Amino acid sequence: MTNKYEILTNRVIITLKGPERHSLLQGIITNNTDRINGTDAVYAAILTPQGKYLYDFFLFETDETIYLDCEKSSLTKLFQKLLMYRLRSNVEIIDQSEKYIVLSSDEKQNGISFIDPRHSEMGYRIILEKSPDGVAVEEYHERRISLGIAEGTNDYIPEKSIILEGHFEDLNGVDFEKGCYVGQEVIARMKYRRKIKKQMFPVKLNGAAPEFGTDIIDNNGNKVGDIRSNAGGFAIALFRIDKMEMGKSYDCGDIQVTPFKPNWISNE
Repeated sequence: MTNKYEILTNRVIITLKGPERHSLLQGIITNNTDRINGTDAVYAAILTPQGKYLYDFFLFETDETIYLDCEKSSLTKLFQKLLMYRLRSNVEIIDQSEKYIVLSSDEKQNGISFIDPRHSEMGYRIILEKSPDGVAVEEYHERRISLGIAEGTNDYIPEKSIILEGHFEDLNGVDFEKGCYVGQEVIARMKYRRKIKKQMFPVKLNGAAPEFGTDIIDNNGNKVGDIRSNAGGFAIALFRIDKMEMGKSYDCGDIQVTPFKPNWISNE
């Protein structure tokens, strides 16, 4: 590989095989499995029955096998969740964390390679059976965070966060036209009744990033949000949208943070 790439050491693979693999996922994930077509990948999540975030992941299919690209820290619980939902479905679910690695690249590669469905500037994701020669660079999260893209437990809190707080619809991660899935009624109600009170936005940092969860405070000493993941002078922050202004600086720990709105986020 001569182009720039990053080995995503925090990602692992689960595979799903069998004639009912699509129908199994269709009933439990936020996106539509009809979009998994051998060319395009799907970004999706599994929620609690109360509509809270549990896991997010990518799905890509080739040779009648769905490859699920998920966080390494979530592997065990997600794997068990899939087995629980499988019941008598004719699907073989395999933990492939020892077989495959996941890369992010600025160019398409041979093998299992697909465009990141969230945003074009996130490039390609590649699934390989063994590590390539070369030195990985650590720019993936800098690119992600500067674009304002929340991801996994870097930014969401399982069983507490709402995926719409992370602009999941704008990131092509939820389909409001498909049938029911776990937590669907809650998410649909929040969207159509416009009940989202908090949302994540990227912020510029004027110093060393505070720890995850550090409060963001306005000039009157009121909490307006809290900080999440950070890299390269930027961070993701969760804000009360009625209490904050884009381009205004706020105190966060010992530094100031300034939120801005990426052009991919809708006005809704």
